[in-house]
Amino acid sequence: MRATSPAFAVACLLVAVSATTGGAQGFRNPLRPASDAPCVLDKCLNGSSDQSAAAPASTSRPVQTGSSFGGSGRSRQPGVFDFYVLALSWSPGFCDTGGDNKAPRQCATGSNLGFVVHGLWPQYTRGFPSDCDSGNTSPTRAALDSVNGVYPDVGLARYEWRKHGTCTGLSPTDYFALVRRARDAVTIPTTLQSPSEPQTAAPLEIARAFTASNPGLRTDMMAVTCRQDELQEVRICFGKDLRGFVTCPEVSRAACRTQQITILPVR
Repeated sequence: MRATSPAFAVACLLVAVSATTGGAQGFRNPLRPASDAPCVLDKCLNGSSDQSAAAPASTSRPVQTGSSFGGSGRSRQPGVFDFYVLALSWSPGFCDTGGDNKAPRQCATGSNLGFVVHGLWPQYTRGFPSDCDSGNTSPTRAALDSVNGVYPDVGLARYEWRKHGTCTGLSPTDYFALVRRARDAVTIPTTLQSPSEPQTAAPLEIARAFTASNPGLRTDMMAVTCRQDELQEVRICFGKDLRGFVTCPEVSRAACRTQQITILPVR
């Protein structure tokens, strides 16, 4: 088993000190303007730039929906949910575990991407709604342009609207504004903003770095996920009004249980 990187451990201590003195920096990734792409993050959308097949067609009558965390037993009526999950994907980890074949532009050397928004997901206490009936409202070009620099690609923005945004009860414009607001509400720890060398750390250490940088956030209000022993995502639970973090036991239980994971550097 690999030992925790001394540099990471020392830097996490500095993050905690910085958080108490107001020195932590906000989330500001140098994302480039988005463009259409057939495959983004964890979804390869049938190899076509036409992403209409990315999500199942919605229906006009409420239906029951399942969940990766367990069945919800609730109808997917837009606006009816308990809280939000902001999923921040660690781009180097995504790219190293198959993402480079799905999103070559995002994963190209020199993209300089660290944490990027995967999505803002309405969530039940148990389970989550998806692919809700939104009256067939599609995002306008202006709405999509409003999230340039938030998602790594406009194709992901379209997909996330269909799968998750339609369940919020909001218009596409209002939903994307909320995504940006949630992204801006999270401070990325200094140690994870743009590391230039690989690091190793326990998932709990990464979670504690986030809690030290974000007053009010606790480890039971988030989850650090991994794949192939590499950092993949940090998922943070917000109240419906985004005014504070909330506990989310089901989300937290899905956190990575590996003792040590690799944090690949930004490239």
